[in-house]
Amino acid sequence: MALVEIQSPPRPENAAIRVNREDNVAVARVMLGEGQSVDLGDVVVKTRVVVPAGHKLALRAIAAGAAIVRYGNRIGVARRDIAAGEHVHTHNVEFSEAHPEYEFPQGEIAVPEAPAGGPSFQGYAREDGRVGTRNYIAVVAASNCAAHAAELIAASFAGHMLPANVDGVVAFPHGEGCGMSIGEDSRQLQRTLGGVLHHPNVSAAVILGLGCEVNQIDHYLGAGAKRSERLVGLTLQSSGGTRAAVEEARKEIDGMIERAAAEKRSQCPASKIVLGLNCGGSDAFSGITANPALGVCSDLLAAAGGAPVLAETTEIFGAEHLLVKRARNRAVAERLLGFVEKYRAYLRQFPSSGFDDNPSPGNKEGGLTNIVEKSLGAVAKAGSSPMMEVVDYAETVHGPGFVFMNTPGYDPVSLTGLAAGGANVIAFTTGRGSAIGFPTIPVIKIASNTPMYERMKDNMDVNAGRIADGEATVEGVGEEIFELLMRVASGERTSSERLGHHEFVPWRIGPVL
Repeated sequence: MALVEIQSPPRPENAAIRVNREDNVAVARVMLGEGQSVDLGDVVVKTRVVVPAGHKLALRAIAAGAAIVRYGNRIGVARRDIAAGEHVHTHNVEFSEAHPEYEFPQGEIAVPEAPAGGPSFQGYAREDGRVGTRNYIAVVAASNCAAHAAELIAASFAGHMLPANVDGVVAFPHGEGCGMSIGEDSRQLQRTLGGVLHHPNVSAAVILGLGCEVNQIDHYLGAGAKRSERLVGLTLQSSGGTRAAVEEARKEIDGMIERAAAEKRSQCPASKIVLGLNCGGSDAFSGITANPALGVCSDLLAAAGGAPVLAETTEIFGAEHLLVKRARNRAVAERLLGFVEKYRAYLRQFPSSGFDDNPSPGNKEGGLTNIVEKSLGAVAKAGSSPMMEVVDYAETVHGPGFVFMNTPGYDPVSLTGLAAGGANVIAFTTGRGSAIGFPTIPVIKIASNTPMYERMKDNMDVNAGRIADGEATVEGVGEEIFELLMRVASGERTSSERLGHHEFVPWRIGPVL
């Protein structure tokens, strides 16, 4: 059963949408004028004030202190008495952390086997058994001191006619790698950069350092590292400075391009797809349209033996109980809860911070009142299949089946973790029009509402807003996303690729020294 099940498909004449029959609020499909009648079949209510599109209205009187219910779950309590037909939002809803009873799994769910003769795509088969959906040469900075040189190296190939099989030479500059503690923080950076260097979408790579930073390139090249003839290491100090390092790297990359040009796509099963699931700039329609539709795609991929990967620990807060009861076993469930508690401890270091800081001004303008409401809609991206694995930030995803990765909700950092973990395609839902991508991974952008899609067609690949318009179903759009996923994995370009998005931001968790 999906986490989000709309009671009946919206029709163009419907003024509001109720997701669960237990809900005491509904979401305005369009702007509702004062005194407008809203008929949901078993309940008819007149609005007392103007209710913006995407915002909630009370379907019945709600007493002060009583629960506000959406998705069949409590999202907060009423600050005061709320009359039927009132606008329900931050002005009259108080954030109240619930403490649900966790339903831990009993026993063990078997690892699913990929079905024979299932869906397939055209990808680049790699020696380690993984499959690339793209074929890039990566230039990765080991530290901020090498970031500029990495960008110069990649830029020197801009405008050059590359072989058809080579998607480009791309830089991974960042501001980390030195002035950081040696321990958990440096290990996480090394895991992140290692995941980028040895990614299936990367044919070959250069790791570039200054020479004296905390994050030494020997970590990626020395004893115990993933040794590969596809990886070359250079430092500015040993090469003789920036210009000399650029020229040395160019000579190495010329050979890498020649080898990449000989690599061809071949037919590969959908089980080789690791699909990162992310959302950004969400609104109240995200949990009604784009997220549950992506959940349908996630279930189709999991059934084919692939690995949909839900991220953003800060955006499952208040909905983690729904994931716990889907866990493969108790150990998987407890690892998920461990990451939630670890994030609580992380936030406690900053007295003014908490989970409910997450909904941004744009989220709230789009109708999301607090983090619980946002999370209940966000987890719908993962569909309804069992949660087979839980991994830390940038840890390698093994699959098959639905996986959760511990990341922040901050989009560029979350996408970086998913990429480093091996996601070879990312699906990104948005209600406000978040513009983001990744240097080596195609990012599919899914709009939650039609007005935003029409304004930002250049940035969007799918309009899930048709669900709220009554022109499509959650299942139908989910199948469309899955079909698009197969085409993108085979080489079809996404909007983020056409626009040249190259966002890359590792997660810095420790102090700046």
